[in-house]
Amino acid sequence: MNWDDLRFLVAVAREETVAAASHRLGVDQTTVARRLRTLEESLGAVLFERNDGRWRLTAFGRRAVERAEHIEEDVAGILRSAECESQVASGVVRLTSSPTTHSEYLVHRLPELYARHPELVIDLVDSDANLDITRHEVDVAIRAARPESGDFIMRKLAVIGYAVYESSRPGVVTGQDDWVAYGEDLAHVVEMRWLEAQIGAGRIRLRDNGLRTLCGAIAGGIGRGLLPCMVGDAHPELRRFTPGDPVVSRDLWLLVHPESRESARVAVVTDWLVKRFTADARLLDGSESGAR
Repeated sequence: MNWDDLRFLVAVAREETVAAASHRLGVDQTTVARRLRTLEESLGAVLFERNDGRWRLTAFGRRAVERAEHIEEDVAGILRSAECESQVASGVVRLTSSPTTHSEYLVHRLPELYARHPELVIDLVDSDANLDITRHEVDVAIRAARPESGDFIMRKLAVIGYAVYESSRPGVVTGQDDWVAYGEDLAHVVEMRWLEAQIGAGRIRLRDNGLRTLCGAIAGGIGRGLLPCMVGDAHPELRRFTPGDPVVSRDLWLLVHPESRESARVAVVTDWLVKRFTADARLLDGSESGAR
């Protein structure tokens, strides 16, 4: 048996389709299917049942995946240990957070980090999904919810304030009860819950999960909107509808695996993140406005 085939087993088990597994692994679908057939032949047992395009684990397949995941974690641990031997801040650091954190905050400040450590490469993963730190899918994660459990170091990174914004364009008048908001798939987030409680007889005239689209809609007078203060305050055609403190706030959490934290490249990035977010605390929480 080729030990490397086990990662194809685990990927398909998690994704349930060859197409999704091939995307995760960075190979074509033919390769995934071929490696699984090879693994089944070498084991002399069926790992999956195919049904309506989905690959469902057999009873033996579930037992095999449980053991393969332990092997995967052990391999990830070996990689982390090897990285910890290097004290040079160089190489790739995979950092995941929301697209907003990347595009509206981090990307504008990364030149500072590169100037200090020119050998670093930052791989930004725009995702709110729970990419697994323990399995080495990412090195550092920034999350808007405090995890209840997990084998990682966790610390509160920042408070993100939200305020209501309207257009500051001359001559643009926004309807008193008109709003723009995220899509209904984000109805669970704290800012949408706040808006739902405040909207009363008002109407949501536009929905979109992209903050730049919402900023454009607000600037054009389609409706008022609830935005992160670091975004709304920096936009030249927006102003706070009610000056003063933010109406909603969310915490950001920094997560890193304990062994990865000992790696020079990861330590440099996490230390920089803490210092950078701390320095910008008042901009992020909305207690002071300012441009990027």
